[in-house]
Amino acid sequence: MANLAREWAGFLRAVGVVLQVVAGVMTFGSLFGIGLALAQVYSPTFLALSVTALERTLRGIPAIVLLLVVYYLPWRLPPLFVAIAALGLCSSGYQSQIFRTALRSVRPGQVEAGLALGLTRWQVLAHIVLPQAFRMAVGSLANEFSAQIKETSLVYVVGVAEILRHARHIVAYSFGNSLLIYGFVALIYFVLTRTGNAFFHLVEQRLRIPGLGKPMI
Repeated sequence: MANLAREWAGFLRAVGVVLQVVAGVMTFGSLFGIGLALAQVYSPTFLALSVTALERTLRGIPAIVLLLVVYYLPWRLPPLFVAIAALGLCSSGYQSQIFRTALRSVRPGQVEAGLALGLTRWQVLAHIVLPQAFRMAVGSLANEFSAQIKETSLVYVVGVAEILRHARHIVAYSFGNSLLIYGFVALIYFVLTRTGNAFFHLVEQRLRIPGLGKPMI
């Protein structure tokens, strides 16, 4: 317990690093995932099949392997950038399926109505399809956020000073108390996960349109 009390500042810094990684991963994963989803839903068959192959490749490679692949690229990249890029690519594969399902949930009649009103396809996409798809995707994004919080425990392999790496450092110099220290780490991850889920739940409630979908439990 004394070791934990002395190292609270270090754990706070590690939590800050984890939040930076998760914010970067979710942002990069969402942007790239939306692009993949749009290509799968609206592109010609050949391009859609190519994008589907890429998406399945990203989902089929373990996150830790992707971390090492990006880390050992010919260019020397900062560890934090490596973590965000690798986990972001991995997350984009999963987020693309979240957004693909959300895009397909928008009724074709709404698209046809927008076109009948004189809107271009890009305007229909921006003003009719994407706003509704985003609302439908928020609940599933909460699950992806939870997964990525836990995936950050892998980024110590590329030199990022996150929570687990800091805990391993304490265990190494204290010669014991492993159960207590790793139990405290588990508590930190639990709190971060539940806080994130509560945030997404609040966002979903604020964006939900009565009669459109069901709120996240």
